[in-house]
This record gives sequence, structure tokens and C-alpha cells, in this order.
Amino acid sequence: MRIEETHVSRLITRRYFEKFDDCLELDVAIVGGGPSGLTAAWKLAERGVKVALLERKLSIGGGMWGGGMCWNVLVVQEDSRHVLAEAGVSLTDEGEGYFTADAVEATTSLAAKACQAGTRIFNCLSVEDVRVRDVEGETRVDGLVINSSPVEMAGLHVDPLVIGCRYVMEATGHALEVLHTLVRKNGVRLDTPSGGIEGEKSMWAERAEATTPENTREIFPGVWVCGMAANASHGAYRMGPVFGGMLLSGEKAADAIATALGK
Repeated sequence: MRIEETHVSRLITRRYFEKFDDCLELDVAIVGGGPSGLTAAWKLAERGVKVALLERKLSIGGGMWGGGMCWNVLVVQEDSRHVLAEAGVSLTDEGEGYFTADAVEATTSLAAKACQAGTRIFNCLSVEDVRVRDVEGETRVDGLVINSSPVEMAGLHVDPLVIGCRYVMEATGHALEVLHTLVRKNGVRLDTPSGGIEGEKSMWAERAEATTPENTREIFPGVWVCGMAANASHGAYRMGPVFGGMLLSGEKAADAIATALGK
């Protein structure tokens, strides 16, 4: 077979922009490709929801790749292991309700399940703002302002593009990039005790694992928080390399949003 380089370029260009054009109007746009975002994307796509995941970095997976301290093994609990098992991940029963998994296998398996279910993943794309609209007297987020991550990193003055969506999922973890922008630029109140971003507390894995799914909710009209973003926005604790609550959070958010969309 003869390979023509310009034809290869044409194939990549055509397919990418077909995908991008099809995602200019979405049901759900997920910001952040960590464990909760990937799980939510997978479960939403399985329900027939039109979903895309936007990741600033070249690689997806967030902190899941590295397990603990770059030792690429992670821990889940009894009540959350079904998510990884359903993704085909091998689990080792360590007793007392603890299960370990290879972090690379877990990350790649969740990413594959999301893609195979129909999620469109865009890496190297940064979210620099949100689009807001008044809907029946209520301010609501209904889109994202996006730019190329290399443009952002280089500090170039290049105008962004916009994609529309019915829901945004804030899954950027500790950083809370979407919420910080929303609050800073619009002075809105969130569904938190103070109406603002409460901030993340220190390590308390047992408490954090419970509050991660508990705090997973629509925090502002059109914006859901999941994973570590749910805890950081509500003033809860961090949990480290225990990933069960993250998986359950993504699963919970996907079920609630899909139900709201009638899927």
C-alpha cells in the first residue's frame, strides 16, 4: 500500500472537524477527564445522551494514572468496585472491604468504555469561560467558551469559540476552574452553605469518600459538580488515592442528568 502524506492529513482534518461540528450543540459537556468525568461520560453515553468530554491536557485520566505518589496502584471499596468490574478491570480482594487495581488498566478501561459508548473526547482544549442566559427569569449556564490549550499556555491573544449544552459538568477536581470563573465574573450564588465556593479541607479519606457522592449535585442552574470538585465546592475533605467515591459520584451525576433529560 502506498501512503500519501497529504491524504493522511486530509483524513485527520475531515474526521476531526466532523466530530467537532457535531458537538457544537450537546446535551452534556464534561470539563475534566479524571475518574468521575470519565465514569459520568460513559454512563451518560450509554443512556443515549449526547455528551462530550473536554480535557485541558494531552492525556486524560487526571490523578488516576499515578495511583498514590506515582506508584500506579489504586484502591476502591466494596460498594464501588462494581464500576471498575463492569469496565472489565481486574481487581484484587485485599480483605476488609478493600480492593486494588492497576491504575493504568483502570484509567484506560474507563476511557475506552466512554468512547465505545459514544462519548466524544477533545483533549488539548481549555475552558476559559461559560455562556450564560436568562431562562424564565433565571440565570443559567448553557454553554462553554473554549480555546486551544497550546494557545492558553503560550499566552497568545486569540479569541475563543463557543459550544452549547443543556448541562455542564464541573469535573476539574481540586481546581474548580469552571466554578471559579462563573462566580468571579458573574457574582452569582451557588447551592452551598455560604452561596460561594467553600474550599477544600485537608485529608480525611473516610469522610471524603462518603461526601463525594453526597455533594454531587446541580450547584448552579445548568452546572453539576462531581468527583473532587463536589467536595472542594462544598468545603469537604480530600481522600487521596482511594477512588471509590469518585466513581460513585460520576455514576450518580450521570443517572440524575440522564433522568432529567428524559433518557
